[in-house]
Amino acid sequence: MSGVLHVLLHMAAFEGAATSERLAAVMGTNPVVVRRLMAGLRDLGLVGSVKGHGGGWKLACDLDRVTLRDVYVALGSPGILAMGHRREEPTCLVEQAVNAALGTAFEDVERLLLERFSDVTLGTLSADFRARLTSSDLCGQERQPDVA
Repeated sequence: MSGVLHVLLHMAAFEGAATSERLAAVMGTNPVVVRRLMAGLRDLGLVGSVKGHGGGWKLACDLDRVTLRDVYVALGSPGILAMGHRREEPTCLVEQAVNAALGTAFEDVERLLLERFSDVTLGTLSADFRARLTSSDLCGQERQPDVA
């Protein structure tokens, strides 16, 4: 999710469409990875593609209307916590008690996180990014001329 938010905010800062190569450079990854990611985001209506000279990827959504929760759902609602139950349906009574206690805590954490995700839009993140932007520091790179 962090990588998707990263690329979406860079796209918001660029004028016009951005190539997969350019997005890969800012993300420190391979253009093939970016194309795969963008295809999924395009299917969800978050980005669009522009063909021909000057083509590439562009935002297709209103940043002030898309929340972090929307992006999370668009990504297929991946698991929030890396930890989980040892077995989902244990026969051991001790493990059942442990699962019950952990399950409640996991549900509380997920509910709180999704509530917070609903409160933050991509526009909020973009405004924060712009407030932090300096003339020579954009993820450790020289500022691109088309970044406002």
